[in-house]
Amino acid sequence: MLLIMLLLTGLTEGCWSRKELTEVAIVLGTGVDWTKEDKIRLTLQIARPGAFTAGGEAGGRGKEPASWVVSAEGRTIQEAERYLAMKVPREIYWGHSIILVFGEEMARKGTAMATNFFQRDRQPRETMWVMVSKGEAKDFLEAYSSLEKTSAQAAGFLERMKTGYSVQLRELAEMLASRGVQPAVTAVEVKEAGVTPEPGREKKPPPEKQVGLAGVAVFKEDKLVGWLNPYECRGLMWLKGKIMKGEVTVPSPGEPDKDVSIWIRRGSTKIVPAYDGEHLRFDVKIKVEGDMVEQQSREDLARPEKIKALEDEMADEIKKRASIALEKAQYEYGVDIFGFGEAFHRKYKKEWRKLKYRWDEEFTRADVNIAVEAHIREIGLLTKRASVPEE
Repeated sequence: MLLIMLLLTGLTEGCWSRKELTEVAIVLGTGVDWTKEDKIRLTLQIARPGAFTAGGEAGGRGKEPASWVVSAEGRTIQEAERYLAMKVPREIYWGHSIILVFGEEMARKGTAMATNFFQRDRQPRETMWVMVSKGEAKDFLEAYSSLEKTSAQAAGFLERMKTGYSVQLRELAEMLASRGVQPAVTAVEVKEAGVTPEPGREKKPPPEKQVGLAGVAVFKEDKLVGWLNPYECRGLMWLKGKIMKGEVTVPSPGEPDKDVSIWIRRGSTKIVPAYDGEHLRFDVKIKVEGDMVEQQSREDLARPEKIKALEDEMADEIKKRASIALEKAQYEYGVDIFGFGEAFHRKYKKEWRKLKYRWDEEFTRADVNIAVEAHIREIGLLTKRASVPEE
């Protein structure tokens, strides 16, 4: 036993690859822009460890800022990183990067020039959230967050909450490799959002510019071709069968000038292709369930006929959003961002070999029928508004 223990001791590894916290620059957010000089600008949001210790304040408003934003330019990402190494007095560490933001010009030029580095290098994680900024990525990373210590953390938390359409680096790589779906990526922007009152200050402070979601960036291969706004974004998510959480507002059945809000608790989407050799058709079946959470009208919505009317209004609203997103992608941008091609491939493997190289063209000519089945499961603790007296 002693001999075995001695042999095993010689095979065990030590701490030869360890890195001290004081020796590395931890990247929280990465931005990539295309400059007027036709170069790539790499921007890093680097954590300042002192701001993350106990007692540190959110947003970098304490004694020490929470992050340091630094940029460098180069012909490639690697070259830009080498120039950054001349400015950053520590080893750049990518393992904790939360977001990868492309500036609008970079996205229109082509993201493949940048994503190749992040997929080849061992440090960056494929779970990074990928975004396209309306403007420059550098400005996005330099923005402030009131509740989180850095804008990268704020944007990452918005993605994890699934409040909008979210895509990770690995998912973007899968979409780029597939001929049956074109990429769609989270759109973000810096915008005014709230104020921070200060004690003893009489004058109201101006709204602060912070990071926020702005819909979806639509791609053809690796190049940006357009946008979907937040309203159209919901339609995209329903057509793709993404996690469907959110709210739908519909008119009250007996009082159309008043609204009722319904919270979506779950949903599913099924795409059924049909092809006879000439005509291509897709039947999209969407099922959603929700709970009524707010009522402006004074009528009793607990009655079965009222619930049925609300369900019909709910189905019409979801179909409307999905149809708007579909028409914009199909006729304005001419790209299949919904994955209809993948559904066609699964059912018609032989025909797919002929159509896959011109799939976007076939998609623009396809007929798409959307059917929505909606159900309201709960109406909350009230059967009608508390302000309405009993008859």
